[in-house]
Amino acid sequence: MTRRINHSKLELVKPSEDVDTSRRRLLQAAGLGTSVALIGGGLLTSPTAGAIETRANIVIVGAGAAGIAAANRLSRSLDGARITIIDSRQRHIYQPGLTLVATGSWKSNKLIDSNARYLPGSVDWIQDMVVEFDPEANRVATASGQTIDYDFLLVTTGLKLDFDAIEGMSPELIGEQGIGCVYDSPEHAERTWAMIDEFTRSGGTGLFTRAPGGIKCAGAPLKVAMLTEDLARRRGNRDRLAMRYQSPGSGLFSQPDMDAFLKREFPDRGISIDWHHRLKGIEPERKRAIFATADGDQSIDYDFIHVVPPMRAPDALGNSLLAWQQGPFAEDGNWLEVDSHSMQHRRYANVFGAGDCVGTPIGKTAASVKAQVPVAVQNLIEIIAGREPTASYDGYTSCPLITGRGRGILVEFDYELNMVPSFPFISPYREHWVPWVMKDRMLQPAYNAMLRGRI
Repeated sequence: MTRRINHSKLELVKPSEDVDTSRRRLLQAAGLGTSVALIGGGLLTSPTAGAIETRANIVIVGAGAAGIAAANRLSRSLDGARITIIDSRQRHIYQPGLTLVATGSWKSNKLIDSNARYLPGSVDWIQDMVVEFDPEANRVATASGQTIDYDFLLVTTGLKLDFDAIEGMSPELIGEQGIGCVYDSPEHAERTWAMIDEFTRSGGTGLFTRAPGGIKCAGAPLKVAMLTEDLARRRGNRDRLAMRYQSPGSGLFSQPDMDAFLKREFPDRGISIDWHHRLKGIEPERKRAIFATADGDQSIDYDFIHVVPPMRAPDALGNSLLAWQQGPFAEDGNWLEVDSHSMQHRRYANVFGAGDCVGTPIGKTAASVKAQVPVAVQNLIEIIAGREPTASYDGYTSCPLITGRGRGILVEFDYELNMVPSFPFISPYREHWVPWVMKDRMLQPAYNAMLRGRI
């Protein structure tokens, strides 16, 4: 039996097709995904047939998923362009897998790759960090003192985890004093697993926080809570755990159907919800967390706490003229100002953005990167060719909402918060084994194909 969300009521229903048929369809999809990844196995270093001839000087700031995918697409689509990517990071992290490491399903080395393996040889890689954006002069400055001019700029910096916004908290505390965090790095995700492993064996009080505002993979705090609860239940220790989820507002998920589901699911599983609780500070030596609430500060003792720091644009971007200067995206995290559909900057026509750094209503997931990058690249190319940009991003994002080991709900929606399922044989309103298999086995090959600009 699997569970389905039917409007406002959660029902137990039988799957609409037998398991063997469902598995066959999934394996077919997995085979297709693997083939796509293999096709992208070799990096092209020259433009493809039909590429546009240009001498445009294009700078990409940030060599995360969005920046690398854009570099590959541009290098194949333009003949004669000078393409430069700026980022000091040598290591590439498969961030969608951090949740699986932090909850004991994967080892951290599965997430670690190298940027050099995915960057085209035709792209100039400056291994430095941008510390200043000057869109009036069409240039950026780096930490080593270099000044790089551009004709077109693509901003894909990712975001900053603002641990300093939580008094007493620092990344060095992850893996100590019952503190975990799924976001920071593979190593810290592995140390978080050590804390969750101990908590689900020994019991006590667990706090699961969520920062206010825009954060990457907003489903991750929910998944950590549900996977922890599931692990304790499977170990036979669930009655030894008191679990509390701290929401900074009055909801759990932006998509209304999933929000309604989770508001029933958490209490049904014995996870209490503290509404309007923002993590303000932490006292590691006392294992105590301080929350700002409508009734004033509240202190709660814990044995385990999952800390989700506030997130915002990197300082160089957030302090520049490229950031939103007013409105919610300025107040929330100084995100890059772009048109939410064209991914073009609203004030500087030769600037585009994609990924976690952009100020759009939703879209800080790898699935959003996959949808945003082709739009930003295509529109940039249209401008180079002297045409009006026509590509449009509809806000698509996706979250395999893992509710327990071996099951989950594949949530896909757009700016209108409407469900937009990609797979007709996977209901977006039903817990099923398929989203787990996709998360555990299928998405990483697809992600690598995305880096190569193949999907």
